[in-house]
Amino acid sequence: MSSKITLSVFKADVGGFVGHGSVHPDMLLKAQETLEEEGKDILIDFHVTHVGDDINLVLTHRQGVDSKDIHTLAWNTFQNCTEVAIELKMYGAGQDLLSDAFSGNIKGMGPGIAEMEFEERPSEPVVIFMADKTEPGAWNLPLYKIFADPFNTIGLVIDPKMHSGFSFEVLDLIEDKTVTFSCPEELYDMLVFLGAPNRFVVKNVFTKTGEITAASSTQKMNQLAGRYVGKDDPVLIVRCQNGLPAVGEVLEPFANPHLVTGWMRGSHFGPLIPVSQKDALPTRFDGPPRVIALGFQLANGRLIGPQDLFADMAFDRARHKALEIADYIRQLGPFEPHRLPLDEMEYTTMPKVMEKLKDRFK
Repeated sequence: MSSKITLSVFKADVGGFVGHGSVHPDMLLKAQETLEEEGKDILIDFHVTHVGDDINLVLTHRQGVDSKDIHTLAWNTFQNCTEVAIELKMYGAGQDLLSDAFSGNIKGMGPGIAEMEFEERPSEPVVIFMADKTEPGAWNLPLYKIFADPFNTIGLVIDPKMHSGFSFEVLDLIEDKTVTFSCPEELYDMLVFLGAPNRFVVKNVFTKTGEITAASSTQKMNQLAGRYVGKDDPVLIVRCQNGLPAVGEVLEPFANPHLVTGWMRGSHFGPLIPVSQKDALPTRFDGPPRVIALGFQLANGRLIGPQDLFADMAFDRARHKALEIADYIRQLGPFEPHRLPLDEMEYTTMPKVMEKLKDRFK
């Protein structure tokens, strides 16, 4: 067993209450009970929460990343929550569990996961972002600003420990290959790819000495399932302070809401709204997309917190701006750029319509 701490965050939509808006309290209670009982010998600590219709499990342990025991525990937890969802006739019960043939690793099975293993520092603040009604590429712009933009993160200029920059591991979702960019030297090359977040996503960020500082979930649901089963609703872990970006620098990108794909039926662009935990209940047009930020201090693996970081009134203007953007873009209805381009849409009648009209194209 490793002396290092492993922080694992799992998410899955296994049933919405009502529709796609939230998670029934009985399902969260079942998750809590399962982790308490089945995880007592392998977990240091855990926290159960939700954003929208996604259940999120924050786990600390010493089993390392990709641990069969930890992944099995998360899978069993989601399975038990699904049973409750079926009993209560929740919408889309079990939709993120794409296979019955679980073999010990949750990757590729539907649920999202972000994990990192590290030596816990004398003070170890972490921020865990959890989003609903969007996809993994939603983290590209914030991660660029956090770790590569001095107008966002002044530590890149004035903190000697950060001045050399960071390395970004970028995943090609189509080819399933990664490339690592060293920034700031390769910043312009990297932005060619990060600007296409539907295909290229930041998987991990490292210091120049190779220490992990951010990890995101990079699963893409429609590619795993071969059909529309919901947006990916990603999670992101960011370590903060003492040679890494400060908590305030990590949160700052969300003060200016950016457009992400997702929203209704996973087929629209919309603003990513930073909200408090209590406001993580998307309803308008099944949205708009939203993100919560939970802060924890780690203490020998124990999760001290969370602090609901976006509950701060300083993000009120970001929320107002996002709602104005939502008003504007909703008026475009089925027209691009509100609706996604046809080759990116996850839920579309296009193939059937084309088949019906194929003889009429001259």
